[in-house]
Amino acid sequence: MPAATAWAPLRRRMYRALWIAQFAGNVGTWAQTVGAQWLMGDLGGSALEVSLVQTAMTLPVFLLVVPAGALGDIFDRRRLLLAGQTVMLAGAAALAAVTAAHHVSPGSLLAFTATMAVGQALSVPSFQAIQPELVPRAEIAQAALLNSANANIARALGPALGGVLIAAVGAEATFALNAVSFLGVLAVIFAWRRPRADRPLGAERLVAATRAGARYVRSAPAFATVLARSASFMLFAGGLWSLLPSLARGPLRLDAGGYGLLLACLGAGAVTAAVVLPSLRTVLGTNTVIAAGTVLYGLADLVAGLTGSLPAVVVALFLAGVAWIAVLSTLNSAAQLLLPAWTRARALAYYQLVFMGGQALGALVWGFVADVAGLATAFAVPGAGLVVAALAGGRALRLPDSTFELGRTRYWPEPPAAATVSGPVQVQVEWRVPAPRAAEFERAMQPVGWARRRSGATRWRLHRDLDEPERFVEQFVVASWDEHLRQHYERSTELDRQLDQRVRDLTVSGEPPVVRHLAQTVLPRRDRRLLGRSPR
Repeated sequence: MPAATAWAPLRRRMYRALWIAQFAGNVGTWAQTVGAQWLMGDLGGSALEVSLVQTAMTLPVFLLVVPAGALGDIFDRRRLLLAGQTVMLAGAAALAAVTAAHHVSPGSLLAFTATMAVGQALSVPSFQAIQPELVPRAEIAQAALLNSANANIARALGPALGGVLIAAVGAEATFALNAVSFLGVLAVIFAWRRPRADRPLGAERLVAATRAGARYVRSAPAFATVLARSASFMLFAGGLWSLLPSLARGPLRLDAGGYGLLLACLGAGAVTAAVVLPSLRTVLGTNTVIAAGTVLYGLADLVAGLTGSLPAVVVALFLAGVAWIAVLSTLNSAAQLLLPAWTRARALAYYQLVFMGGQALGALVWGFVADVAGLATAFAVPGAGLVVAALAGGRALRLPDSTFELGRTRYWPEPPAAATVSGPVQVQVEWRVPAPRAAEFERAMQPVGWARRRSGATRWRLHRDLDEPERFVEQFVVASWDEHLRQHYERSTELDRQLDQRVRDLTVSGEPPVVRHLAQTVLPRRDRRLLGRSPR
């Protein structure tokens, strides 16, 4: 997208209001991050215990974000956001109170931090999923970039403000600021009149919705590539954030204000990237930006951990901030553009699962390495790992260069008016294909099989009739009749229709296939006893 349109999403009133409110919330969050990590040091925590603050911020999200994503697709996302923000406010306020009363301990600090992470788990998938509701599809990439810039501008200001508050008042002031910062987000979301979601068949059950999201992620190779690239980056990149307090206190001999300055360097680099990245992405392309950003972050990690020179560390952290936003905003926008509305929150939950899980695991692993092998090793190993990951992923894990049409459409024949059906349903589709086109037809059916699985099929097979070589039989199984109806009315996309049409063009005179629906039958229990065996 041309650089001139970089700020276009801010012209949308609701997006702009939420962006500003979220900025205040991010400033409070980063001020609290400084306060929590610094307080853990004042309480006598080791490098591992300081790293556990980052783990407490991310591990609950890792554990809860998948069911929270399913809830975001089942219930009203606005109400779920209100609930999540309220939990975060309560956690921050409680931590401020116990710290001011001098009753805080390492355990309670981690417990209240984890409570806020529970609220974040409820909020994050729905917040990501509502972005296409706030801006047009053409502006999603820029909205993702602005959201990343938002967090990183706050990362430049929040730590500095946190350092000032710690020096002037104490760590409890950063926690109180964070509690107040949630009020703006709550006010904006409360005032938002979100259109009612179109669900022809009503809300799904939580377990079924969670399984449908997992099936979609397993059956979407392009989205799986985004997850793999995110995992390879976050596992190594998260170490820098969690160990930066130890680097500031140790080799660099800085106070809280100096630590805030280091984080401000990271934020300043991220802000710079927000300005130049749209042009770079247009010239270099998505895959090159991700690879170059990963290498740059790895080199910055090496310099920060090995030089011991404050000027060199400042420059390295600035470049790390540039690389951080380049990689994460590009992956985030790619994830949103690859998902249809019906599964956006639950699939983005897996993106957050990888993101937060990588941070939590990275903080734990590199904190342990720092305690055992030293701080320099804990910076050098992940830095080298990022360079290797960029070189390996650039070839094996390439993202698509174009986006897909994922709007809802109905192209299947109307399903039969079935009576009550219990248990799985098998759908059988018979295709007539001229012999010269058979090989091409088989290749074209592979992405159709992925599409059937994405929309609800638990198994899919394609068979060729040995007696009639022009006859192909496609078979797929869905868990229930309700799931199959959702394939018809809620989950079919324009991309699926295009794949289906490509297959139809290869059939005999383009004739439509013959579709049959087969319900599983079982013997009554009395007859099973007479046979002496259970149905398979």
